[in-house]
Amino acid sequence: MPRFVKLAPEQWAPEQREVADAIVAGPRGAVGGPFPTWLRRPELASRIQKLGEYIRYQRELPVKFVSIAILLTARHWNCQYEWDHHSKTAAKSGLSQRTIDRILANQPPEDLSKDEMAVYDFCRALHRDRAVSDAQFAAAKAAIGEEGVVELLAISGYYTMMAMALNVSEVPPASGVRTAFP
Repeated sequence: MPRFVKLAPEQWAPEQREVADAIVAGPRGAVGGPFPTWLRRPELASRIQKLGEYIRYQRELPVKFVSIAILLTARHWNCQYEWDHHSKTAAKSGLSQRTIDRILANQPPEDLSKDEMAVYDFCRALHRDRAVSDAQFAAAKAAIGEEGVVELLAISGYYTMMAMALNVSEVPPASGVRTAFP
């Protein structure tokens, strides 16, 4: 059961309603996941949802690269909700179930392209080591360019923030199925 009780729309203050309406009107279509928690600070919720909308729906990187970054973040934080939602998106983006399973098991994938592996190595090091080596930076830059590297940083940071909120709030996965993190 989530620690923050989801407020019914009739309980929302005008500022909360304004943010909720913006979320519902956007590509998310509903106030779910961590947003019932964020709504307790409407100005913060507004800024977070706008950043997330850009990162999730308007970014330049292909979905497959984004999925690698998000799955590594979800796995790093053992975030049930994030893993449940984004492992499905990852499969639709073309990541093999074997790759998804290996990320879940904290094992390097074996079937990624050179560019995908550069993204994997960059994001894995970023979470594990809290830094990247010159070689990892150079490989990621060669694969996706400087702008792509900046997007990877933003994706990793944004989904880290979301995983923290989801974990602290104890938001269960939407499917109701808990992932057994090894």
